[in-house]
Amino acid sequence: MALITAIAALAAFGVVCVLSYGKAYLAEPLDLWWNDLMLEQRTDLGLVVAWIPAVVGGPIWMLAIGLAIVGTFLYLRWKLAALMVAAAMVASVILASPLAALVAKTRPEGSLAESVPTSFPSGHTAMAATLAVIFGLMFRHWSAWVLGVFWVVLMAWGRTYLQAHWLTDVVAGALLGVIAGTLVWYSIQTIRRRRARIAADDTVPEGLPS
Repeated sequence: MALITAIAALAAFGVVCVLSYGKAYLAEPLDLWWNDLMLEQRTDLGLVVAWIPAVVGGPIWMLAIGLAIVGTFLYLRWKLAALMVAAAMVASVILASPLAALVAKTRPEGSLAESVPTSFPSGHTAMAATLAVIFGLMFRHWSAWVLGVFWVVLMAWGRTYLQAHWLTDVVAGALLGVIAGTLVWYSIQTIRRRRARIAADDTVPEGLPS
């Protein structure tokens, strides 16, 4: 199921990339509509709320939070969980970083949160979705999924509210996070199952069918 989800997210991500490529991109009317909507709804309270995920999801805080999570899992001897979180976060950064230059999509004018000229995809949203997926798959409880989805939606909304990204930037970031999280989960679980199967085969006494 995780692999199918990753493939579906990859296909959707490819479509968003095509729609967002270059300066005269096909999704421009949708992005402009959403950007204008965010500007019309902007309030002081809204800005305060939008800055919360922007700061927490920034590189410095995410590094600190990631190290804290991995350290806690290692302390609890949840080595597999620590590995999954660390690998998923690294995968998210590796997948998202090169795309800004490749797609070359210009950031909205008047951004309150970013000064880098390119905006696709939203790294903040990608990391939020990555962690939401990996925690949802690890804990397998509805509350983990609800909290994860809430955080991703809040992050995506906040990034567009601050004009740091276009709507398609955060959609692409969310899809990229799904891809990173599910692929890391699937890969580690596959390796784990194969190692368990090999170990089980090695314990079969010689002369007996395996």
